[in-house]
Amino acid sequence: MSTTSHDHLYILYNLIAKDFKVRYRNMSLGIFWSLMNPLIMMAVLSYVFTRVFPTKIHNFPVFLLIGLVPFNFFSLAWASGTNSILDNAALVKKVRFHREVIPISVVLGNVIHFAIQLILLMLLMFWFGGAINRHWFWLPVVFGLEIVFVCGLALAFSALDVYYRDIRYVVESANLVLFWMVPIFYSHDQVPKDFVVFYELNPVAAVVQACRMILLEARSPLHSLMIKLTLVSFGSLLFGFVLFGRLKKRFADYV
Repeated sequence: MSTTSHDHLYILYNLIAKDFKVRYRNMSLGIFWSLMNPLIMMAVLSYVFTRVFPTKIHNFPVFLLIGLVPFNFFSLAWASGTNSILDNAALVKKVRFHREVIPISVVLGNVIHFAIQLILLMLLMFWFGGAINRHWFWLPVVFGLEIVFVCGLALAFSALDVYYRDIRYVVESANLVLFWMVPIFYSHDQVPKDFVVFYELNPVAAVVQACRMILLEARSPLHSLMIKLTLVSFGSLLFGFVLFGRLKKRFADYV
């Protein structure tokens, strides 16, 4: 029996709900753990770069959190999306539905935690004297493009992970490298000219740069930056769907 679009939405909703419940099961602080990681990282890095290696960046905690929040979402959603098919092996074997729903549900589940951390970021912005302006309307566009980009990665890498189980370790290593290759605790202006091109091709760095333009400089992100981010994000999604579609036929034989 074939599944309808309503059935797929039902499966998507339940997968997101299951992920949310499992993540915070038996935790006394519940969703507040979503705030602990960025707060701890912000506190540690703020101490290092204000006391040990002093920086001249104004309102450094806010500057830092603007980089940490989108990067945390990217790294967690990519890693958990990569593991998603194998983590739901029983569902893949027993239920007939579009398998693409699984990695997408994992990414959307991480959007909930992303939203919680964004609230923390906005509160810190106001604490340091920030104010809402018309350029904030760009934020949903920037974050939406990041979500699209990660969905593409999750589709591609979750499919590859079924056949090559060490893919998840490649993703973990890539996230570690990207933490230093994304301007989280340093500004885009500090990047040596010889390496600027690599940052311009990095969608996560583009998201961080756009967010700082909007929130710290109170201006719209550069059109060239948004065009590149849009092309890379939807290119990633298209590539992910195509690769996933080709590899999903034999998932049941490998999971």
